[in-house]
Amino acid sequence: MEKTFEQNTYVLQEDEDLGTVKIADDVVAMIAGLAATEVEGVASMAGNISHDLMSKMGVKSLTKGVKVEVLSKRVKAELALVIEYGYNILTVSQRVQEKVKSTIENMTGLEVLDVDIRIAGVNIPKDK
Repeated sequence: MEKTFEQNTYVLQEDEDLGTVKIADDVVAMIAGLAATEVEGVASMAGNISHDLMSKMGVKSLTKGVKVEVLSKRVKAELALVIEYGYNILTVSQRVQEKVKSTIENMTGLEVLDVDIRIAGVNIPKDK
């Protein structure tokens, strides 16, 4: 039996002639996570216990380490990152904030108010 998780959806556009365009909050979170991992110096997204448990039970989450809140077409995002060893944490974090903000705004038309970053770890190569 497949379990379904409740998703919040938000109206991006309503048009009497064409219909309605809606987006799920998980889609916004997925966009944020993918944008963050494109930044040089980001090793991965860091999950929390519930994400880790879900992945062990076979539920793959593409929003690992990302939490978004959408209110009145405005987004607040929180991302937990693992940074590559040797990269400046502040510089990488600022680049992630800029990349996530611009990607969400360009793809969805939503306004991004905040992109909060939490450094959850450093990826240290085995030869260190």
